[in-house]
Amino acid sequence: MAKARHTVLIVEDDASMNLAIKRVLNAAGFDAASFTSGEELLRTGVMPTAGCLVIDLRLPGRSGFDLVERLAERRSFLPVVFITAHDEPETRQQAEKAGAVAYLAKPFDGKSLIDAVNRALHSP
Repeated sequence: MAKARHTVLIVEDDASMNLAIKRVLNAAGFDAASFTSGEELLRTGVMPTAGCLVIDLRLPGRSGFDLVERLAERRSFLPVVFITAHDEPETRQQAEKAGAVAYLAKPFDGKSLIDAVNRALHSP
């Protein structure tokens, strides 16, 4: 029986980081779709194929936390891996309260990202 593949949705406004995350995930065998803002993600129709989200906390427009709230309003409760270059205890606590499967401070290595995505895809 073939293993179901779910798309990992990446929301990261830094173009080089966005591309790097997508390449790491693709090299690890994941399908990945990337976006530069929460608004761009919300305008697409990829949500039904999504398995999890990798979201930067500081985005233009709405923050990563705001994006997760907006998705919840739309009844989309995907597991989330938050990433940030601004790691602070309060931010970690807020990510935990938002239900993050993982929280990665930049710079992070590819293995940490892959492990976090695997946890997200296999979370209940």
